[in-house]
Amino acid sequence: MSSGSGADRARALLQRVPLVDGHNDLPWALRESGGETGGNVFETAAEIDLTERHPSLHTDVVKMREGGLGMQFWSVWIPGALAGDGAVTAVLEQVELVYELAERYSDHLGLATTAAEAEKVFQSGRVASLIGAEGGHSINSSLGVLRALRRLGVRYMTLTHNDNTPWADSATDQPVHGGLTEFGRDVVREMNRIGMLVDLSHVAPSTMHDALDTSVKPVIFSHSSCRKVADHPRNIPDDVLVKLRANGGVAMITFVPDFVSPRVAEWDAALRDAMTEAGQSHADMAQRKSFGEKWAVDNPKPIATLDDVVAHVEHAREVVGVDHIGIGGDYDGVQALPQGLEDVSAYPNLFGALLDRGWSEDDLTKLAGANVLRVLKESD
Repeated sequence: MSSGSGADRARALLQRVPLVDGHNDLPWALRESGGETGGNVFETAAEIDLTERHPSLHTDVVKMREGGLGMQFWSVWIPGALAGDGAVTAVLEQVELVYELAERYSDHLGLATTAAEAEKVFQSGRVASLIGAEGGHSINSSLGVLRALRRLGVRYMTLTHNDNTPWADSATDQPVHGGLTEFGRDVVREMNRIGMLVDLSHVAPSTMHDALDTSVKPVIFSHSSCRKVADHPRNIPDDVLVKLRANGGVAMITFVPDFVSPRVAEWDAALRDAMTEAGQSHADMAQRKSFGEKWAVDNPKPIATLDDVVAHVEHAREVVGVDHIGIGGDYDGVQALPQGLEDVSAYPNLFGALLDRGWSEDDLTKLAGANVLRVLKESD
């Protein structure tokens, strides 16, 4: 944990410069709060007052203010089990939910579709709300749907989630395409053309390389960490980080315990093996949660810490450079976060720890958000 002086300096810094988080799953957490994934999602979300502190959520207005969050890419994730027209319907509902949240909490949130708009909202003292679509299955293999999402203000799309799409291999599925298909390359080219950031979190290394070879604009990883530090398939190999520097993109380091702690990554690999042996899919989030809770009784899950995240941030800086790193916490997308980073109020702990380790405020400004804002401006 950082010293008080470091955390205090970090809080002051984050009042001056925008902290841009690449990935937060609050929209789906609100959808699930009604105990269902269908029905009237908007009524369910309306029952929760985000101006109050909610222990069951990692994210609310109180915690955002405490953490110095300046800009947030809200994830409009939908489960891989939703396919075809159902996937398109669900992602449109999630986009609409973000719009409604920005309207309902207009004193605290402001919708932004460009870097300039995000900076204007930040200067007004509110959290700029940008939108990112997680999972290429949400476009139902349609460039028309992709363009429609962009017109609605969606600024990035993660090419896959846990499962392959018909045109791209995921990091956590059996490879089928060897990376991107020709249509997958068309998706990347179209995203470049319409100003939507290509997000390579969740994709297989082969897909990472194909996308980097195809994209003429900087790409991002909205919430991934470093494979060299923790050997998890969701993390970024060093050869990809090197290639990312040449591309001009940004790796936004995530806080997910399974990805940041080598001990937890080993535990998760053992869980994957146990699930495979039992005929279940580790990539299926519902199956993993159910199986994992029972399996953990005899195989307790290790604890990740703030220091684990620091190790990834510093490794990424060493390999790709300080101009190509950012933060993507994945709050409200996982059950628990590392000690010291339990919810969105805890960002100053990380920045304070880095200050204590000798990071300059200029470098922390880049990490906090200047780098990803540069990439966004290049795509505007």
